[in-house]
Amino acid sequence: MNPLLYTGGFVQTNGYTIPLADGTVCVVDAPDGIFSWLAARELRASHLLLTHQHYDHVEDAAALQRAGARVHAWSPYSKLLTLEEFGRSWGMPIEVEPFVVDDVLDGRDMLELPGATFALAHVPGHALDAVNFHCARESVVFCGDTVFAGSIGRTDLPGGNHDLLITGISRHVLTLPPETRLFPGHGPDTTVQREAKSNPYLG
Repeated sequence: MNPLLYTGGFVQTNGYTIPLADGTVCVVDAPDGIFSWLAARELRASHLLLTHQHYDHVEDAAALQRAGARVHAWSPYSKLLTLEEFGRSWGMPIEVEPFVVDDVLDGRDMLELPGATFALAHVPGHALDAVNFHCARESVVFCGDTVFAGSIGRTDLPGGNHDLLITGISRHVLTLPPETRLFPGHGPDTTVQREAKSNPYLG
């Protein structure tokens, strides 16, 4: 699997596009601008997977939903999860258009879409609702802001917990086959092997 990568928004957030068996695409995260980017390529999104609901990952969620995408996330939509008020307190002009989570994943360990199956792992610590989407057949994990190439997600935001995040990464990421590719919410992709060997936060 080689997902198409879109990067956009104020903090350069990654969104990914995966072809499905029915001719539509699945989108992972919805940074600002991804809706227009998909439309320009005549790609129709039927599903949107949210690794978490921090504002930079959901700015185009409502637009994708209006166009027919079914939204999957660990928790129901919440302004507490999007961090809008927190961001505005820092002077950031953040306003996320509300959307509805059609499929709440809390308590589940699997998500099946046309031609794609994802194992689910709840990995809080950066965000309360953070979830990894692992396509074992393709040895790919969409990990949001859980772990990056050479780093991990911030834990100083509301709902953050450093120890919880490290525990979750150790349990749900580092136990995967070493060749597994990790596609994060910011920056380049990496592998489990690379992060296990060289990530300074995971030594």
